[in-house]
Amino acid sequence: MSDDDQHDGSVEKQPEPKSFPKKVLDAVLWFVKDQWFLIGMVIVVIISSQVQVPESQQATKQVVVAYLAISLIFFISGCTLDTRILLENYAKWKHHLFIQAQCFIMVSALAFGIVSLAATNTKFMDPWLLVGLIFNGCQPTAMASNVLFTRQSHGNVPLTVVEVTIGNLIGPFISPLLIKMYLAAGAWYTEAIPLQSGGYGALYQRVFMQFGLSIYLPMFVGQCVRRLFPKVVNKVFVEWKIGKFASMAMLSLLWQTFDHAFGTEAFSSVKPSNMIFIVFITIVNYALWLVISVALSVLWLDRKDTISVAMCAPAKTLALGVPLSFLLFTDISGLEEAKIQIPMLMFQVLQMGLASLSTIAFRRWVDAGEKKLQSDDEEAEAQSQEVTEKT
Repeated sequence: MSDDDQHDGSVEKQPEPKSFPKKVLDAVLWFVKDQWFLIGMVIVVIISSQVQVPESQQATKQVVVAYLAISLIFFISGCTLDTRILLENYAKWKHHLFIQAQCFIMVSALAFGIVSLAATNTKFMDPWLLVGLIFNGCQPTAMASNVLFTRQSHGNVPLTVVEVTIGNLIGPFISPLLIKMYLAAGAWYTEAIPLQSGGYGALYQRVFMQFGLSIYLPMFVGQCVRRLFPKVVNKVFVEWKIGKFASMAMLSLLWQTFDHAFGTEAFSSVKPSNMIFIVFITIVNYALWLVISVALSVLWLDRKDTISVAMCAPAKTLALGVPLSFLLFTDISGLEEAKIQIPMLMFQVLQMGLASLSTIAFRRWVDAGEKKLQSDDEEAEAQSQEVTEKT
């Protein structure tokens, strides 16, 4: 063999293996890039625990941030979702029954079972925290975070949007009834609730006004913009990736919630043992139903639809839970209202953290399924072509 053959330029040079520190650095950089939202959540919680908006401006801040953040998220969804696909997903009534039954009936029953077990020791848990756990279990699915994490998991985003709108439309009717039903069991912790009177008119008016202005109207406007200016929408949301602002809006929503909780000193009113229990049971509750929802879904749904179920079924919203905490009961103190909200608040942040982490596995699972389908299609096409050539 000549020297020219030995030094032929066609021989590729093998890349040098990465050192261990370089591998660790690459892994850290990948995690930061992939889970920047989770890191942002931690930063938001730290900031809100140290500096809060003055009490006199809390109500204004809460309304402004909630409306603007949720409106932006659903406006972006309206601009980026195909109308035909959205309507097709509204027609999937079996999916709606499957997801909403899990979210309202099964998850609330699990929450009531957990509360019943925790209440066996009357000296362990604060009664208002137990009521708060029931409140949380009876809420409809989360709104903006579901859409965000479904998109990150490469799931069926239109189906998630549909389930969010349906769940939060029927929630104001179903959630109060479920809460009343579970609290009617006569357990010792319900004795702290004063005798109640009155209806749900104020609750319905407030909740439907918020959902109409922050979900349905922005979605409709986004769909109109998409139909009227398709090239502009494609350039802004696909090429410029302005859709990332939805994640920033979600972080601002989380900030205003924790800012309110720290501002009212709700956390300092709870015993450490009770807080540890709430955190533990929240993680177990969410993780358990996440697994159950996936196990039930893969039996009859494809992977993209399964992701939508996994994001919607175990998740809960604060948008209805917080108004319910001070509209469902009258003649209770601000501290008692705050204690009802604590389990819902902790569930909100922990579910978002766990959902954000789950997107890593879900995304790989969905992508692997699509590659397999593509490979099967190519193989079937090759076999068909081979049969055609033989004939």
